[in-house]
Amino acid sequence: MSDDRMVTGTGDASERQWEAALRPRRLAEYIGQPKLKENLGIYLQAAARRGDALDHVLLCGPPGLGKTTLAHIIAAEMGVNIRVTSGPLIEKAGDLAALLTNLEPRDTLFIDEIHRLSPAVEEILYPAMEDFKLDLLVGQGPGARTITLPLQPFTLIGATTRMGLLSGPLRNRFGINFHMDFYPVKDLQVIVERSARLLLVPLEGNASEELARRSRGTPRVANRLLRRVRDYAQILGDGAVDEAMARDSLERMEVDRFGLDDVDRRILLTILEKFRGGPVGLNTIAASIGEEADSVEEIYEPYLMQIGFLERTPRGRRITARACEHLGIPLPGGTVPALFDPGAP
Repeated sequence: MSDDRMVTGTGDASERQWEAALRPRRLAEYIGQPKLKENLGIYLQAAARRGDALDHVLLCGPPGLGKTTLAHIIAAEMGVNIRVTSGPLIEKAGDLAALLTNLEPRDTLFIDEIHRLSPAVEEILYPAMEDFKLDLLVGQGPGARTITLPLQPFTLIGATTRMGLLSGPLRNRFGINFHMDFYPVKDLQVIVERSARLLLVPLEGNASEELARRSRGTPRVANRLLRRVRDYAQILGDGAVDEAMARDSLERMEVDRFGLDDVDRRILLTILEKFRGGPVGLNTIAASIGEEADSVEEIYEPYLMQIGFLERTPRGRRITARACEHLGIPLPGGTVPALFDPGAP
């Protein structure tokens, strides 16, 4: 995956301090995902009223939609501690045991990329989630024996971008499942305006809407673009961001009005020009543009499909007439309808 993409929902270590500063702390401050927010609020109140740990929670959705933020909010609303790790970091049973045995009653353990847990670690996790106990094998050969360690009641929050890679037995042990959707422009506007206040960035006119429209339905992208536009405004203007400054800055970053960048355009143009619009297989597309197939499927495709630029068929991926009009190239053998606008009501 290209490391310098402005519009990827995937974050890195350099963004953590910014995300922590802009992250809402309580559920009432959380913007978007209204049905999730309403249902989660009920579950949190009920668990708190009973004095129980919240049931285990699985959060699924593309990168950058706020899964980590929600995990921190859940812990804050329950008034408990949160420990944060990721699937690839838990390499063996001992790593998991160290995390679980250090949890206090009703604490939260957040595992990002939970679909990347090894099968051996998953097996240890099952009784921990169901019965709050840890079964560990001590020793080897004929002298090996199993010891059982009791655990405090806890809440496991798992986050995944690839629900299909999560094993059935693990998925079935989560009592609360939420799928997170891309955000509409109006919600992203509120997020941009809130972040601008926290970053002391003056927004004028329709600047927040311009940023929101190009943020691919993803809060992390919206906040990243806001920080970069702030840089342009400070050097090329008076520090304030109006609609013209936002548009000019985003064009300089080659982020178009649909939030597409060079990688997105290469995917679409490859399907259109090399394979006559498709259908074409995922691996073929990935090889043609020099990206990993997993990156294409997990990071680029969901948004292109969301805005109606790409279709997934049994025979492969196919570009749509809407994408062709946006690119200014006719679809081979097809007609072009009016261009779809992701920000329209």
